[in-house]
Amino acid sequence: MKEDKLLSVEQLIYAYAKGVFPMADEGEIHWYSPDPRAIIPIDSYKPTQSLRSVINKHLFEIRIDSQFEAVMRCCAAPRSTDSETWISEEIIQSYTDLFRIGFAHSVEAYQEGKLVGGLYGVALGGAYFGESMFSLVSNSSKVAFHYLMILLREQGYSLLDTQFMNDNVLRYGAIEISRKEYKNRLAKALKQTCHFELPGKDY
Repeated sequence: MKEDKLLSVEQLIYAYAKGVFPMADEGEIHWYSPDPRAIIPIDSYKPTQSLRSVINKHLFEIRIDSQFEAVMRCCAAPRSTDSETWISEEIIQSYTDLFRIGFAHSVEAYQEGKLVGGLYGVALGGAYFGESMFSLVSNSSKVAFHYLMILLREQGYSLLDTQFMNDNVLRYGAIEISRKEYKNRLAKALKQTCHFELPGKDY
């Protein structure tokens, strides 16, 4: 008899709405609600001059939600600096289910039709919970992130959650706030109605 999955879409939606998220460790799911919490202010984001130069070269084609599961699997792949991953097969399947009903989304970078970079996360109301990103070609994930920020800003999102502070999110302007402040911002964001789609403008 097939066992029920430990992570249902209902559990995930409920958890994110409460400011809690899962990570896998050696096959076991653990739940986290960091204090302090890392977020990236959407309105104040500006690409660096070097990134702007890369964007202006139009090296990548950006797509939304074309290969969500593939993005997750690329994010889960072992990296040169760390062979461990918190993205287990169970998490991949559960978030793919979440994607199918419209609550998870990916931003993807392509070269010559090949997926070379991107990111994924969960979207509820006016909040986007960034989960992970990957890059097979230099700057691909940075460009994907730039277009994520354009999307969030143009569509009126008010909260970009990045969970924990680290060097990667710090370079994008991440700040830390208390769990209490985070929950206050989350409660306001959940009352919004936003659409996860790129605006029809040339950036």
